[in-house]
Amino acid sequence: MNRLFARYADGMDRVSVFIGHGCSVLFFACIGISALEVVLRYVFDRPTVWSTELAMTLCASAWVLSVGYVAERQRHISITMIEMLVPPRVWQLFRLIQMLVATGAIFVLMLALWDPAIKALSRMEHSGTALNSIQPAYLKALLVVGCGLYLLQLLANITRWAQGTEGSQSNGH
Repeated sequence: MNRLFARYADGMDRVSVFIGHGCSVLFFACIGISALEVVLRYVFDRPTVWSTELAMTLCASAWVLSVGYVAERQRHISITMIEMLVPPRVWQLFRLIQMLVATGAIFVLMLALWDPAIKALSRMEHSGTALNSIQPAYLKALLVVGCGLYLLQLLANITRWAQGTEGSQSNGH
């Protein structure tokens, strides 16, 4: 059974890293779109109606989808001063408590986001801007996906903690 959980944790780590690396391209695309908008607006006096909304959507997508990568690398915000003040065993217990609280909170958040996402997709909400894209429907659904990825990665991290392999796999501090 331990081997099955270890394989799950390894697989989830690979998925999170793959998605996280893939999301970096979205940030570069956002930079390119923003630079293009600056040139079109201030050099040619021809601003676009789509660049701001697209850049916002790309950044939001990258941010939401890369949450599993951040959890896998243990690069989330933490109070490292406490880590330095308490013994390693106490810090490990704090890590478990943090992961369990985060798992519960993300599960509740995902449940709360489910109905609005389904409603937004069923009537295909639009942004109401000049572009009038389906950004609200897309982002509401994406938040549910991001919560799912985060939840799955937290379960992988808890598995590593329980098996005592968290430190050997950790790329964080």
